[in-house]
Amino acid sequence: MLSVTLASSDDDLRGILALQQQNLPRVLAPEVRAQEGFVTLEYTFEQMQRMHQAGPSVIALDGTRVVGYAITALPEVRAHVPELESLFAFADVLPYHGTPLKQRAYYLMGQVCIAQGYRGQGLFDRLYQHHRAVYGGRYDFLLTDISLRNPRSLRAHQRLGFQTVGQMQTPATDEHWAVVLWDWQNPAPAYPQTERAS
Repeated sequence: MLSVTLASSDDDLRGILALQQQNLPRVLAPEVRAQEGFVTLEYTFEQMQRMHQAGPSVIALDGTRVVGYAITALPEVRAHVPELESLFAFADVLPYHGTPLKQRAYYLMGQVCIAQGYRGQGLFDRLYQHHRAVYGGRYDFLLTDISLRNPRSLRAHQRLGFQTVGQMQTPATDEHWAVVLWDWQNPAPAYPQTERAS
């Protein structure tokens, strides 16, 4: 029985990191990356603990095994997770309906991933809807960036209602990103549900 809940133990955090390691570009064949998507950031256990203390991440469990996750990155963790600094800095000056985002209540999706074998079962939507249920009363927006090499993830976010609000580049890796935002105050219409994404 699959359940979607908040991470609540160090074992849950280790489960997130184990699933992350299985979906990094360096361990996936090119055709798998193209069809199934991938994750880019590698967090340490200490970073996961800091993020968890600020705001627990949402996980999907099959029994006690983590088979999906959506990592919560609240603004309080910014100084402790330098991998997210470029996105926080971009968001600070990003105008949205005429107001810089730094003047609004937002947080970042640190990463989302579904285990192979559990994709196409609606877990992606359930993870994000749980985020909205837990954090929607405190935050106006949820923001994340998606590699332009990962069209599957971009389509899945758009289908849920995320809007592309900008693009950025990571000079060190020459990675290009779409910056997408889920507006919980004035939601955009979600794309038709023609496929379930991971």
